[in-house]
Amino acid sequence: MIVADGVSKWFGDVVAVSDVSFRVGPGVTALLGPNGAGKSTMLRLLCGLTRPSQGTVKVLGEDPHGDPELYRRIGLVPQQEAVFGTLTARRFVRLAAELQGLDGPDVAAAEALRGVELDPEDRRPLVTYSKGMRQRVKVAQALVHGPEVVLLDEPLEGLDPRQRLHLINLFRRLGDEGRCVIVSSHVLDEVERFGSRVLVIAQGRLAAEGDFHEIRNLMDDRPNRLRLRTDRPRELAAALVVSGAIVGVQVQDDVLLVDTTDVGAFRRAVAPAAKATGARLHELVPLDDDLESVFRYLVARQ
Repeated sequence: MIVADGVSKWFGDVVAVSDVSFRVGPGVTALLGPNGAGKSTMLRLLCGLTRPSQGTVKVLGEDPHGDPELYRRIGLVPQQEAVFGTLTARRFVRLAAELQGLDGPDVAAAEALRGVELDPEDRRPLVTYSKGMRQRVKVAQALVHGPEVVLLDEPLEGLDPRQRLHLINLFRRLGDEGRCVIVSSHVLDEVERFGSRVLVIAQGRLAAEGDFHEIRNLMDDRPNRLRLRTDRPRELAAALVVSGAIVGVQVQDDVLLVDTTDVGAFRRAVAPAAKATGARLHELVPLDDDLESVFRYLVARQ
């Protein structure tokens, strides 16, 4: 349903997306990457808001740029607020339905709002809504015309846990109906709950793709780096190497930089090693226990 072939996009000297290729069919696909990785640019390319600088994009077999008929088959939830604050939720979603040429736009708007657990009779203007409520209004306007392709840019941001669960279940139902749903996120746990195929994008490049469990295994297998500060660095380093709990170590004055592929085994080994060598531990800090480090690791594997 979506094909990206060698797609690059640059703005002056800044390369936002670099030589990305993938194919996406029905179901939920997660676009996973840290902030600034190029996810939003990729979604703008897929919905036709901008053209590739290089390569091609096809949505339902067509070039999405400048094709109003194709837009009727696409629903977009942008990351930006993108709501008219003086309108009510129902009037805003009805406007989207009218622009899509729907018969009975008022009824369609009410149904779309109920689908995201919002009251279509609420007369308050959108400016008074919380961020989470505005997010759900954006989802409602994207779905009001029953699109075959749904593109959602960080749609769960600002929602409480119950609302997140409801939207996750909604997106999964859309995928089960045979629609193509692409959801971008920088939160690994969110993507896991989709139970979906994953495209990992980092630094504008496609770093990995596949089933979530395959991606998770790649991430869990990466070396983890920790910093230890001790009064006996060389002795402690030798003891940790002998224990087999680390795969590499650097000694810098009173600091050890250790690499391990099994953090649990390292944690179990470090105290006995310190006791055996008479070393005092002054500091133990993980240096790359964050999502950005995971993406850097995946990019380095390419």
